[in-house]
Amino acid sequence: MAKKSWIARNKRKEATVAKYAELRRQLKEEKDYIGLSMLPRDSSPTRLVNRCAITGRRHGYLRRFKMSRITFRELASSGMIPGVTKSSW
Repeated sequence: MAKKSWIARNKRKEATVAKYAELRRQLKEEKDYIGLSMLPRDSSPTRLVNRCAITGRRHGYLRRFKMSRITFRELASSGMIPGVTKSSW
């Protein structure tokens, strides 16, 4: 499990990105790059990190399921994810 401070930091970044999204769009249309540079760094969407919804792990993230590979495997093996079955051959 990731530290709670890392998870909280990512949530704070998400809120900042949402807050400044409209202003960033306007500044980009006007090609005002000095105005863009005056905004907080965390207002850029590229600073967001994909994290597992359950554990907060950032590596091995599966976008389709919004969770890490380890959590996915545990839930899929126990039948908790609809439509996912363990393959065997």
